[in-house]
Amino acid sequence: MERPSLEFNLPDTHQEGKLYVVDSLNNLNKLNVCPAESQRSLADEEENTGGTEENMAGSNTRNQCLLFVTFILTLAVTLALVSFVIFLIFQTRNEVDQISSRLLSEKKNIEELKKLNNVILKHLNQSRIVE
Repeated sequence: MERPSLEFNLPDTHQEGKLYVVDSLNNLNKLNVCPAESQRSLADEEENTGGTEENMAGSNTRNQCLLFVTFILTLAVTLALVSFVIFLIFQTRNEVDQISSRLLSEKKNIEELKKLNNVILKHLNQSRIVE
């Protein structure tokens, strides 16, 4: 009886892995050393992939634009709210100043009335004594 062979006729994957690593390193070296050539190779890769990177770049730009517009709108709304709060603070300060000045004038009037009342009471007390 023949013993079945445990070895399969598979291609040498270890050797292919080495080639893949070397090819990747070469591509990386081209990107670092030859930027013009790397741009051409990137353009070739984009054509091979069907332009999905262009779609992603377009959506990325659109997202950045949307984010920028949202940021500007948020800043505008925040500025409007802060301005409104500052306006309210000044209005409140003016109202408080007016009320405090009225209170001071009323306090003076009340003190004058007290003095007048005391004078009248003294006069009445003196007039009772005379009678």
